[in-house]
Amino acid sequence: MIIQIIALFCCGTFYGAALYISLAQHPAALEAGVSVGGRFFPPMYKRAAPLQIALALFGFIAGVLAWLNGMGVLWLVGSLMLISVVPITLILIKPINDILLAPENDPESENTQNLLSRWGPKHWLRTIVSGGAFLVYLFAAVGQNN
Repeated sequence: MIIQIIALFCCGTFYGAALYISLAQHPAALEAGVSVGGRFFPPMYKRAAPLQIALALFGFIAGVLAWLNGMGVLWLVGSLMLISVVPITLILIKPINDILLAPENDPESENTQNLLSRWGPKHWLRTIVSGGAFLVYLFAAVGQNN
């Protein structure tokens, strides 16, 4: 039971953080203007990335372990959905992150504004996928108790 709780907790926390970023933090940074958003992004990323990496990894591993322990295929499905945020990030989001985090990037430039505007919709994909993974884990956990 503890493995399922860890999986559900990590996935739910990942999803909650992603949802907060997509719904509140990133739109507020855009609304504050490129100077604020461009300067806010690097320190925000430095703090958020390690947390999100750990949550995705531990949530994935715990989900796989639950499945391997005979808790049902939904744990495997949820774990694969959750870990899919890694390639989504590497393929769609990281190229933008790399430019925004580069020392030579001008945080007040039109290019930074464009990059920040493009970043939000791509991050929504992570939010939606992690939310789906959380629902799958939740159904798996509730289904085991019935």
